[in-house]
Amino acid sequence: MTITRIPHLPAGSDFRSLFERSAVGSGFLLTVDDRLGIEHLLRYRGTRNSPNPALLNGLLRHKLRISRGTPEPASPDLVVAGCHVTYMISGEGARSGVLSMNPAPVPGHILVASLLGATLIGMRKLQKVPLLRDDGQIEVVVVLDVHPSPDHAAA
Repeated sequence: MTITRIPHLPAGSDFRSLFERSAVGSGFLLTVDDRLGIEHLLRYRGTRNSPNPALLNGLLRHKLRISRGTPEPASPDLVVAGCHVTYMISGEGARSGVLSMNPAPVPGHILVASLLGATLIGMRKLQKVPLLRDDGQIEVVVVLDVHPSPDHAAA
């Protein structure tokens, strides 16, 4: 698949500076498993099916650089792979799904191999950060709630 129209950020904007401003004081926290999962996606081209793999890879690498580690077990309000997260984007209605490291789309899952999933991982309940969209627009996403996924809760 060839992407013929690659969206670019609006002139004068830099997603890295947006995330760094959001990370000050609140920051992003990654578990060891989440950090390894992101590195695996990058190493084995798990982002190749996204609309803009180069942009997503840059965001994931930046997330790895600016995120701190978190003690295990992770806080229950932290968005980690496998959790069920409820979120809202720029005033739209609440949405939810299970955050997944799977590189292939799965119904009801939010892929870390997407701009939304890459943004959500490492956030905490009620944290609000900029969300870069596939079309280059920047919106705001807020995490409303976090729960263990039904699969993890049963284990």
